[in-house]
Amino acid sequence: MEQRDYKAAEAHQEYRQRLVETRSGFNLTEAELALIQRELTPLIKENKQSVHHACLVKADILPCHEKTIYNLIDANLLPGIKNLDLPRKCRLKPRKSGRKEHKVDSQCRIHRTYADYLDFVQAHPDVSVVEMDTVEGIKGGKVILTFLFKSCNLQLFFLADHHTSQATIQQMDQLYEQRFGPELFKKIFEVTLTDNGSEFSNPTAIENDAFHQSRSRLFYCDPAASYQKGTCENNHEMLRRFYPKGSSFDQLTQDELNLISSHINSYKRKRLNDHSPLELFSLLFGNETLDKLGLVSIAPESVCLSLRGLFNK
Repeated sequence: MEQRDYKAAEAHQEYRQRLVETRSGFNLTEAELALIQRELTPLIKENKQSVHHACLVKADILPCHEKTIYNLIDANLLPGIKNLDLPRKCRLKPRKSGRKEHKVDSQCRIHRTYADYLDFVQAHPDVSVVEMDTVEGIKGGKVILTFLFKSCNLQLFFLADHHTSQATIQQMDQLYEQRFGPELFKKIFEVTLTDNGSEFSNPTAIENDAFHQSRSRLFYCDPAASYQKGTCENNHEMLRRFYPKGSSFDQLTQDELNLISSHINSYKRKRLNDHSPLELFSLLFGNETLDKLGLVSIAPESVCLSLRGLFNK
């Protein structure tokens, strides 16, 4: 009969080698690599800019840190850019450091902490608060940017092609300039509360419009304290009934997302005295505002919180 010997030392060494191999490489998708290549090649290759300068110019778009860009160039993963295009590259020694989250403004939390938020709300008890967050699909794919109005629990969902600061700023600009208009936007978005994700790390561009006029106050929850914007997080559970974790949003359209949002916001809540968020929002801001957002009222008996049930009707 066939017999096998188990050698613990060799097995452990093989395990360690496999562990190293699975953890090596870059945490980027092909789409993100293509985005980096497309945005940086003209600046570095043609305009002879440094990586540091190019990363500052494209800070809101790039999905990774400046150090990662150097590593990608060194590994020949950006075909349009070579080490020879970096005059000082050969004089820099590689250093080992832990993985850091890419933030546009590393000082973004100063005077914008959760404690600052509590102080501001206490001083302005009637202020309108919006909780902002992002729901991710598959890594590197489309994401859903969400806004929840605490005054009525209505939550808006908007598709974004990239999980970046620039995508957040573009959506805020669209709400400010097109959907709500400056006057109504400032009334609704007096205070915005969000988490510490890198997509929210450019507070200056979020708080101000294109003419550098203030349009909202931005505050951040404490790290690893998502419960501080629990209403927003709990409402995501309804969205997850349609798209469980790990689902892709790449085939989803904004019209389909608006339909899902209409059903979720037409769902009556006990905490709202058996009214729906959409009903309360309509009373506060009018039906015209709902039309601008692409939301419609769904009859109570027709509300559906199932993807198959909704699109098979």
